Amino acid sequence: MRYVLFVCNHNAGRSQMAQAFFERYAPADVRAESAGSTPAHEVWPGVVEAMAEVGLDIAGRRPRKLLREMQLHADWAVTMGCGDACPYVPTTVESWDIPDPAGLPVEQVRPIRDAIEVRVRELVDTKLDAIRSDPTAHQFRLVHLLPALAEEFEGAKSPDEIRACADAVLSRFDDVRVRGYVQVLAERQARQCLRKDTCDLVQPA
Repeated sequence: MRYVLFVCNHNAGRSQMAQAFFERYAPADVRAESAGSTPAHEVWPGVVEAMAEVGLDIAGRRPRKLLREMQLHADWAVTMGCGDACPYVPTTVESWDIPDPAGLPVEQVRPIRDAIEVRVRELVDTKLDAIRSDPTAHQFRLVHLLPALAEEFEGAKSPDEIRACADAVLSRFDDVRVRGYVQVLAERQARQCLRKDTCDLVQPA
């Protein structure tokens, strides 16, 4: 499972539309999330109406705050006008120049909606292989996991054993449907495994 993160200021317009279109066009093994640096209380009414016109009901969705966990576990990110608050994602971050539909009537939201649909379809048509194959995000998560394990198990396990165990544990989470708190769970499982004489998650060389 891979994750694409769409980010805008309020997660009430552009990123919500992008997520909905991505869910329509992308295969099941690549999922989408969206978030905002300063989330609004609700999705903009004009956006809800415009998306309903093309058969996508986002009326029940609520804007979400951009969290570090989302950034850490994204395999690809697309930002839309969020400036300095855009996420640090360890792999590719695309920037789409899309107008903000905040407060606009549906007549003015439609061209924005259509532009986002075109960009999302292009992303799905041309970049899924890159999203699936890029190992950078996994390696980034591994680097964040290793220091605490190395400190605890130094002397008891070799650096290669610690790294192999952490890598194996993280790989178990690559296909989970929800990645929230993966880093915490992975660290806990790696500790449990390293306390054994032999980590049973690591394949013998």
